[in-house]
Formats: sequence, structure tokens, C-alpha cells
Amino acid sequence: MADVTLEIGDRRHVVASPDGQEDQLRRLAAMLDAQWPMAVRASGGLSGERTMMFVALMLADSLEEANRRPAEIKDEVLLTTIAERLESLANSLEQ
Repeated sequence: MADVTLEIGDRRHVVASPDGQEDQLRRLAAMLDAQWPMAVRASGGLSGERTMMFVALMLADSLEEANRRPAEIKDEVLLTTIAERLESLANSLEQ
């Protein structure tokens, strides 16, 4: 285990990381940090804990939206695949 320092907003957090997961933790922290300015405005800058709650709510909202999206994407990919196969079949029949 290695200790990794994550910078989120105006704070540093030292967390233990399983070996090989340090870069993933840094990427996740960067996602949180990117939401920080908007979360500070939403929380009125009252406290770091309240700001982190708004960061979590924003990311949860994004996650919920992403969880709804795959079905739509799969349907679109499926329809595109079917259309391509039908077109290929039609071309074969024409020849």
C-alpha cells in the first residue's frame, strides 16, 4: 500500500492506495476537483463538507444519467447493425 496525496478544491487528502491503483485514484480526484468550483458556488462556500456533498450530488446525477443512456445507445447500435446487414443483403440480391 502506498499513500497518495489527492488535491480536491483547496484541500489535500492523504489516502492509502492499493499498489498499482495510485493513478486511478488521482484521476478520480481530478474528477472531483473539476466539480469543485461549481459546488462551492452551490454550497455558498459555507463548508468543505457541504461543498463535497454538492460534488457528490453532481457526480451522482451524472452517473444516473449515464446509467440511463446505455439502453438508448445499445438500441441505436443494434438498429445501425441491422440496417447495415439489410443493406448488404439487398446489395447481394441485386447482384
